[in-house]
Amino acid sequence: MITDLRLQRFRSFRDASFELSPGVNIVVGPNASGKTNLLEALLVLARGSSYRARDTELIRFNEPWARLDGHSQAGGQRTVKLRREPETDKTFEIDDKPFKRLSRQHTWPAVLFEPNHLQMLSGSPERRRDYLDDLLEQIQPGYGPVRRQYRRALAQRNNLLKQPRTTPEQLFPWDVRLSQLGGQIARARHDLVEQINKELPALYKQLSQAKTKVAAVYDNRWPIGSYESSLLKRLETGRDDDRLRGFTGAGPHREDLLVTFDGRPSQEVASRGEVRTAVLALKIIELQLLQAARDQAPLLLLDDVFSELDGARRHALTDHLAPYQTFITTTDADIVLKHFTKTANILPVGSITP
Repeated sequence: MITDLRLQRFRSFRDASFELSPGVNIVVGPNASGKTNLLEALLVLARGSSYRARDTELIRFNEPWARLDGHSQAGGQRTVKLRREPETDKTFEIDDKPFKRLSRQHTWPAVLFEPNHLQMLSGSPERRRDYLDDLLEQIQPGYGPVRRQYRRALAQRNNLLKQPRTTPEQLFPWDVRLSQLGGQIARARHDLVEQINKELPALYKQLSQAKTKVAAVYDNRWPIGSYESSLLKRLETGRDDDRLRGFTGAGPHREDLLVTFDGRPSQEVASRGEVRTAVLALKIIELQLLQAARDQAPLLLLDDVFSELDGARRHALTDHLAPYQTFITTTDADIVLKHFTKTANILPVGSITP
């Protein structure tokens, strides 16, 4: 848990300090006042990077540097420094020890829900693949390197496919490498989705107060038990087709996470409210998986989450927030406050400082 936060020259903030509650913190202010920037600062402090901008964009306009400082409940101190010139540079200090980047062991687990996440179920399969892969990087040691190695091998094979004189012998080592790494990725995703699906139907029912049965399925092309050999065979037999299209047409980079409502894909039947509730359910499961993997309660960052939920759904959601330090942005604190006790901490954010 973070006990306090100071933002200097970060985004819309010139110099602002906040005392934080270990429970619910309500970030309230008008539109364009910096509420989302405050959540972004917490995420940068926890994970080391923004979810929506490059490092140089985090520095306040026309300022040469930015800085974030925070303390944890256990007494630790953390600083993030950003510098614009002579080139964009980011450094970290943890208990006065410098780091150029945060390893997994130095990050704080955090879960974010923001409006663009609603596109996860209705948007491209890439969004859903990234959701699974980003979560796996946080909960499964070693998954990040496998993911990066697969991307490099895929780029190398695709580059060879675009060259007119590439031989099967040149492609074969990359076929083998892709099938080996692809099997690891597909198996990890499949197992993760099985974990998610153990909780999703009941949790969605609690949040929605509806009888709709929601399920998650990993849409893998081949059986998980024989994935490597099946993918290798497909890469070998599909080389001519891959040459024509100029890229590799099979593998975990082409697979999908399906979320179904009464057996039908969410893209076909789910309303906006149903999608929002399903994504919230996925985020709560993400919290639980992170806490189990890291043995530490994650931060929960909810950007404008209450605006489209009715009273029953808001009440059902709050029941799941108690174990976590939570930050909720809103333009109307009263809407949020009536679902919590008076111990909720109000963090007013004013208009952007000129």
